[in-house]
Parts: sequence; C-alpha cells; structure tokens
Amino acid sequence: MKRENENGRFCDELLAIVERLRAPDGCPWDREQTLESLRTCIVEEAYELTEAITEKNRTKIKEEAGDLLLQIVFLSSITAEQGDFNIADVSQTICDKLIRRHPHVFGDAPAADSDDVLRNWECIKLEERRESNEDLSVLAGIPSGLPPLLKAHRMQGKAAHVGFDWPAGDVSPLFAKLDEEINELREAVTQGDSDLVEDELGDLLFMAVNLARHLKVNPDAALSRACVKFSSRFRTLEQTAAARRLSLNKCSLNELNELWEHAKSHGGSLQ
Repeated sequence: MKRENENGRFCDELLAIVERLRAPDGCPWDREQTLESLRTCIVEEAYELTEAITEKNRTKIKEEAGDLLLQIVFLSSITAEQGDFNIADVSQTICDKLIRRHPHVFGDAPAADSDDVLRNWECIKLEERRESNEDLSVLAGIPSGLPPLLKAHRMQGKAAHVGFDWPAGDVSPLFAKLDEEINELREAVTQGDSDLVEDELGDLLFMAVNLARHLKVNPDAALSRACVKFSSRFRTLEQTAAARRLSLNKCSLNELNELWEHAKSHGGSLQ
C-alpha cells in the first residue's frame, strides 16, 4: 500500500496524463470528447464499479474505481480548458460540503446516531437550497434520470427523514400493505385494464422497495443478486441441456422445469 503522502503525486500524475491526451498533439479520440459525450462513460463506469463490488473482486474494484476517477479528472480537465472550474475546485467543493454537512464532527451539533446525522444532513441541504432560491421540496435533488428502483428508495428515504414513514421496528403493517397491493394488482388484471395493471404493478414495486428499506436491505443490491443467481442457474441449465443433447426450444415445460430444479440443486455441475 502506498504511503498517504504519495496520494497527491499520483493524482497529479493522472491529471498530467489527461492533459497530455487532450493536448493538440495528443490523442484524437480524447480531444474529441465533451461533457455531453462523457455522460455515457460515467454511467457505464459507475455500473462496472458496482458490479465489481457485487462480485467482491478487490482487484477489479481497484481497476474500476480508477476508471471512474478518470472520468472526474477528464471532466474537470475539459471545463478547465474552457476557463471554468478545475479538479482542485472540485476537490475543494466536496471538502467544504463534507465539513459543512458534518457539524457533529467539525462543530458542536449533537448527533446520537445515524438517523440524527441524516436528519441534520437534510436540514442543512434545505437551508442551502433556500439560500440559493432553489426548489425547497424534501424530494428536491433526486436526479430525474436515476433508475426507478433507486429513485423509489431515495424518495422514501428522504420522506422518512421528516417523519413520513411507517413506524420503525414492526414490519407486519408493511407486509399487510404488500398483500393489499398484490390483491389490487390481481383485481386490475381481472378487469383487463392495461393502464390500471401498470399503475398497480408500480404501486406493488414501490411498496416492495419500502419493505426492503425497513428490512435494512438495499433493493438494488438485492435485485442485482437475484439477477446474478438467475444467470448462474440458467447457464447451468443450458450446459446441462447441452450435455444431454437437448434443444431448449424443443423441450416441454416439464422438461425445462426439471432442468431448472437440477440447476438450483447442483449449481455448476453437469449430470
């Protein structure tokens, strides 16, 4: 592990490399990039980092964290070229924000637990928006482009910070509400109203996210884990079918179910 006093040198080296790539005699592709073109790269790198974290692959986490860091340095280099902020400004801005929003650490504000910290955080954000004449809603600041699952979790959390939430400690009312949403979805399906089905299914998913939040489970991580599990099992199903010289599109539903149960119970083994 590198010594802490070397961190600045490596950041300076990364910035120098990016500036060299962006120079007139640098890389044509890098010189063509704009803030707008970086949007896709930033999203992709963020997802690749979260995937590496899900896989618990420390080597890959280190690599993907570097790729995401590159996007921030790259973005700051572009704006610096345009006479706007640079990477030092970005760093200073987040330092100021962290100090301002942690008065229980850098000041004398009380915070007995994480809930107090989050409530203080939202109050400070609200005051910042008020001073800037911005939207004062508790829900302000949630990106419109955030994936719906994450957006639902974030909206519920923000509302909870001001007391709009189910009582803590007892999840039975949430399960009851989930059952209610399932029944309403069934009724919508019975009516054959596609718009109503979409609306009720959305309510059911929103409630499932609420339940996850109260169970202290990240719904995005839980769904990602389910996707990984499905992928692993389905690939085993495919391998088992190939080993038995079966064509999936010619298998009966019973045969597919047997292959699926085999995949669930045997993991990657072939029989």
